[in-house]
Amino acid sequence: MRFSKEVAIITGAASGIGQAVAIQLASEGAYVVLVDLNSCEKTIQQLNGADYLECLGDIRDKEFVQATVARTIEKFGEVHILVNNAGTCSRLDLEDMTLDQWDRDMDTNLKATFLFSQACVYPHMKDAGYGRIVNISSISGINGGVVSGGEKNGRSGPAYSASKGGVIALTRWVAKEVGKYGITCNSVAPGAVLTGITAGVAYDTSAQVIDRMGEPNDIAEAVLYFANRKAGYATSQVLKVDGGYSIG
Repeated sequence: MRFSKEVAIITGAASGIGQAVAIQLASEGAYVVLVDLNSCEKTIQQLNGADYLECLGDIRDKEFVQATVARTIEKFGEVHILVNNAGTCSRLDLEDMTLDQWDRDMDTNLKATFLFSQACVYPHMKDAGYGRIVNISSISGINGGVVSGGEKNGRSGPAYSASKGGVIALTRWVAKEVGKYGITCNSVAPGAVLTGITAGVAYDTSAQVIDRMGEPNDIAEAVLYFANRKAGYATSQVLKVDGGYSIG
């Protein structure tokens, strides 16, 4: 039970990667705070009786973020792990990208990561002298967008790629800032994974070393490595979990 009685906040916990992370953490003893805009009932049904807190709202809203962390502290007394997972992905190209779409991706993927990191570190993780922050970025934040086909437009759009690149840069900045408090900050960069974001998108995985789409549990396993206490010497890292897509 690597996470016995540890408290973990997971954004985007209603489905996909966030759901898988929450279920795996709970299965290893963690108390999970499920954050999403949508009901987390399907996740809750798979927690097998583990203690949880559901917080529904807009993670781009600073007041909601602060209220979520305050509710976490009120119920559990502390917070050990933060997984910034929730995200949106527009697939418009540069010519067609609207300001509303740009702001949606940037605010959901990057601004919310900043808001939750700030609210968890100060004062809670700092005062405790311990914390694990894991940010979900993307291969698109490294290579400028994964090419795809299917019923949706080509590759992930410029706002998504820019926001995920920003998550990587923020991860490294925060890691340098919070290490002195016993806090690590790392990122997992998935490739093509079977989630709601990739529904209707076709990826050619034949050139990958592992010829298949990723599954949420593939990413959750990487998250749990960075989230556990024994990973205290790993920080500022970006772990690609992409089936070997980025090798060649």
